[in-house]
Amino acid sequence: MRAAVERLVAIEEIRQLKARYFRFVDTKKWDEFAGLFTDDLKIDFEESTSKPLTKDQFVASAERHFTGAMSVHHGHVPEIEIIDAEHARGIWPMFDLVETPPESSYDSHTGWGHYTEEYRKVDGKWLISRTRLSRLKRVVLDKQPSPTS
Repeated sequence: MRAAVERLVAIEEIRQLKARYFRFVDTKKWDEFAGLFTDDLKIDFEESTSKPLTKDQFVASAERHFTGAMSVHHGHVPEIEIIDAEHARGIWPMFDLVETPPESSYDSHTGWGHYTEEYRKVDGKWLISRTRLSRLKRVVLDKQPSPTS
């Protein structure tokens, strides 16, 4: 029974971790966003134009793309597998809507796909150690006028 409870607690902690990921991107809390990842984060976002290779590059890329934009990111019904006390993996069906200002080089879009991730417990806290975004569909939208226009 203890092992089952520990497994369920780990799953809930990882669900909360990913919920913070979505919220911090949408609310532009970049320092908090950076705190969700291991220092040796591996990133595979095939659509990325900046191709970040490190945690710092990934956070900077997200900040560059989403600052000035309105974004909504949702993750749904994850499949989370606890491998051992310090390692887990998950698959998250996702949806996003990003509306960028006309001056942004980043496309406004909406999309659907999956995050495939690995997690590692560091100093008693679950963190994202590998993240991959694969899209099923991405629709480029017209740019939105700036609020001051």
